[in-house]
Amino acid sequence: MKYDRTKDPQEHLTAFEARMNLEGAADAVRCRAFPVTLAGPAIKWFNALPNGAIASFHDISRRFMAQFTTRITKAKRPISLLGITQKQDESTRKYLDRFNDKCLMVDGLTDSVASLYLTNGLMNEDFRKHLTTKPVWTMHKIQNVAKDYINDEEVSQVVAANKRQHNHTQHGNSAPRHNPPPRENQRDHPKLTNTSRPPRIGKFSNYTPLTAPITEIYHQIAD
Repeated sequence: MKYDRTKDPQEHLTAFEARMNLEGAADAVRCRAFPVTLAGPAIKWFNALPNGAIASFHDISRRFMAQFTTRITKAKRPISLLGITQKQDESTRKYLDRFNDKCLMVDGLTDSVASLYLTNGLMNEDFRKHLTTKPVWTMHKIQNVAKDYINDEEVSQVVAANKRQHNHTQHGNSAPRHNPPPRENQRDHPKLTNTSRPPRIGKFSNYTPLTAPITEIYHQIAD
């Protein structure tokens, strides 16, 4: 994780010290390891420190916080949670995740205040009614109770989606068929003939007239 002056320096310093404590690093190791976690303007600031300005990691952390103090995230007051409400198309699961993330930024937040603001922003009516049965809830208990309502909500969403898909499929199969237009009565509408076609004639159009009686011709054929 690199620090480049765009985030809270206190968060970076706390995470670094936690890692060093876990590994049991000595003060000299911390001094050499800390510059490795800097980037951009932060590493330029560190490299510009005068020689002899650092005698211990305490000096580094003090100078580091003083240099980037304007980047420290200002703690929010509990009243800021009043504006965290569940959106129209937001699931209960996503709303709780978003609310919990905002709670981490609030100092001095108690369970009674957090549960009050969370209930105020809920749109899940069944879950909301359940939370109003007790005057005070701890956030841990709310998370446990929320599991059942989240599961019911997600199952209902799946059932509704399947029903819409089924109705859409049926609607597609029941589309009216377009029957071909009825054939017209041939008696009422006789087939038209092509009048431009020339009349059909026999194989021969001219015949030689006979010059002898036909009986004589038969006798000649028989002979």
